[in-house]
Amino acid sequence: MKAEDLFSQSNIIELSFFNFRNAITAAYYANQDFEILKVNDNFLRFFPVLGNVSNAYFPDVLEQLRVPGAQIDTWISGIHEHGSVRIPEIHISDNGNSRVFALMSARTKDPSFSYLNGIQGQFVDRTEEWDLRREREELLEQKIHDREIIEEKSAQLEHLATRLAKYLSPQIYDSIFSGKQDGGTSTKRKNLTIFFSDIEQFTDLSETLEPERLTKVINSYLSEMSSIAIQCGGTIDKFIGDAVMVFFGDPESDGAEEDALKAVEMALLMQQRVGELQSHWKKLGVPKPMKVRMGITSGYCTVGNFGSDKRLDYTVLGRPVNLASRLEGLAEPGSVLISDSTCNLVSEHVACESVGEVNPKGFARPVEVFKVLEFRSSESRDRLLRRRLSRSGDHVEVSVTDSSDIRAAIEELRRIQLEFEQQIRD
Repeated sequence: MKAEDLFSQSNIIELSFFNFRNAITAAYYANQDFEILKVNDNFLRFFPVLGNVSNAYFPDVLEQLRVPGAQIDTWISGIHEHGSVRIPEIHISDNGNSRVFALMSARTKDPSFSYLNGIQGQFVDRTEEWDLRREREELLEQKIHDREIIEEKSAQLEHLATRLAKYLSPQIYDSIFSGKQDGGTSTKRKNLTIFFSDIEQFTDLSETLEPERLTKVINSYLSEMSSIAIQCGGTIDKFIGDAVMVFFGDPESDGAEEDALKAVEMALLMQQRVGELQSHWKKLGVPKPMKVRMGITSGYCTVGNFGSDKRLDYTVLGRPVNLASRLEGLAEPGSVLISDSTCNLVSEHVACESVGEVNPKGFARPVEVFKVLEFRSSESRDRLLRRRLSRSGDHVEVSVTDSSDIRAAIEELRRIQLEFEQQIRD
């Protein structure tokens, strides 16, 4: 007689299922033919739609729960081929409520009781876990989306800032974006050196040149003059047609004397560059050499934001501004005129020639005016030479406006080489 014949089958199954009776999972036990023999209370609570499942074919129960056919096939093949199966994610809906379960099943074997050779398994409710995972994934997706938006907006702002930088002097641009300026209509009194320049008979030139050629001429001129102004530390105030206004001493100042020296140095470099560009402009149709008049003066001005709450202009107002403009108008083409106030600051380093007193329009008293000749000492001339050569750190940057003119590039390199050699000999 076998041991299993001495005991009640139902009692043995009940005892073997004891550990699952009070489990928090939905547990079941089925025979080898997949017929359900026992389920715990949670099984009925989890799936009330099933009702009594005793002797029901377990794959049919899965189908009644609307488990996808592919997952049912996975369960059957897993039991047959491996003796166990784990399906980590099964979505089951009941009365509009969708929950997520993991199903784990395995064959059981008992040498003493053949009716304990079956399949035991359980549904584990993982809804909260999957909800948390889904929320985490949604947050991650939102974070990625937000980052993409931030990167896109940052790129747009960077592009806008780059475009805006072209409309502002670098010093003004930096002070605005560094927060040093609050954007209000604030002003202050400062001792500045003011520079004005314009091209002789440019109005006549603008009427004779084609618009496209005129644009190339004026843009090349203003680009070269701007580069020199920035290189010398000047703040570009504005362009008025062919006229250029630059001031020194704001936002940063190196002292009145150094600011004035930088302005004169800039003017000499500009005159030199204008001479170098004549051949390029001639190719664009300029009939005769372009000559530039320049005026410089120093004095106290009111500088800051002027305008309305709709539009502001960072500029300079005051007597020195008007005087610099008048001196530029009085200058001979190709020359630089400075007032006595500027001459007093630079005369130790710059040779100047008095052209007498003038009575500019709008001024009650005459002003003594001087024509800039050159830097006096070799040290001062070296200052000008270093400024010309040190265009990019320790490297020489050749400026050839017409990129197709390779010969001009070679000639400029040779000129710079000779100047280097001359500087070394001196």
